[in-house]
Amino acid sequence: MHTSLTCPDDCPGCGHRHLTTQQSRDQKQQWIMQKLAGWADRIQSIQAVPAGEDLGYRDKVCLSASWRETHWDIGLLHQDEVIAIPDCPVHSPRVKNAMNCLAHALPPASAFPMAYYAQSGAQLTLVLKSRGMPTLTWLSPDLIENLSHVGIEGVWLHRHPSSGRRVFAKNWWDLVWGKARSLDNSGLTYGPTAFQQLIPGLFAQALDTVAAFFALTREEIVFDLYSGIGISLARWSKKSDCVIGVELSGESIECAKINAPGAVIYRGTCGHRLPQLTAALNKAHNRRLLFANPPRTGLEPETREWVGAVCRPDKLAYLSCSAGTLKRDLRELEDQGYRIDRIIPYDFFPKTHHVETLALLSRKNQA
Repeated sequence: MHTSLTCPDDCPGCGHRHLTTQQSRDQKQQWIMQKLAGWADRIQSIQAVPAGEDLGYRDKVCLSASWRETHWDIGLLHQDEVIAIPDCPVHSPRVKNAMNCLAHALPPASAFPMAYYAQSGAQLTLVLKSRGMPTLTWLSPDLIENLSHVGIEGVWLHRHPSSGRRVFAKNWWDLVWGKARSLDNSGLTYGPTAFQQLIPGLFAQALDTVAAFFALTREEIVFDLYSGIGISLARWSKKSDCVIGVELSGESIECAKINAPGAVIYRGTCGHRLPQLTAALNKAHNRRLLFANPPRTGLEPETREWVGAVCRPDKLAYLSCSAGTLKRDLRELEDQGYRIDRIIPYDFFPKTHHVETLALLSRKNQA
């Protein structure tokens, strides 16, 4: 069945929107086979949501904003112009409804210099290119009622005068209505900037695969690098007594402490926290396991060296959003004595060209 999308012709999003669902998945599968050709015999079929569930999935967005005479255009930037996408087919109903509520309710740019509209589920952030706090008369009881009705639980203003390529800064966050944290469909806590996978069910499927590969007991030590709000930490903590995470974002760590109270969580880059991770290796455990879910840049050089030369986990699971950096890191891990057992691509971003990949590795010559 053809599932191309009806979008503005100049919208730069959804690079696969003119392909059928099957065409898009076939193209992603072929691309991964080419990028990771050295392990082609271990690449499995792409995992994806059932047919018909590849629209309306994006419940987390960061969009540009521009005032246009009587309302705000909220959408994607193309050639210095914001292309409004008020009815984007891949956006969740909550995103579309909240965005359309605010596009006509917010003051003009002269009084409300909004640069970005960011939404993470029930948490909404309006990024202002200003240090001054605007008046809040626009936040009327009727608007609050409408936002509540569509599923918004917290509204933030983030004053960031140098906002540009870097959307968020550390300070000048103001919760102007509602609560600072929300719960996802699994009952896990998240905030306005915390990273989450866009299709929770497919991510849970990936974690199921990792858990089966790890075969967790109570006697191993599990390292979780780039652990986010603790979704994976909570999963490992159910079966293992010693789980250690590393995460840079302060907000994510606050959520992770709630979501995975049994885990030890260090704040900072993985490279900066290697001394603490190494110290944990001195404790007696039957096995060492490691799960990594890094950003597009992949593992830092010092972290790659630590994994293969110091930690030497018996099994390693690596979820990557960049086949290029994954290829680099897998080659180095192979040189350090690891065998790539399986590679599984995931279609976490339907209708786009993006594909994520889970690699499962085992240490060779284990006793």
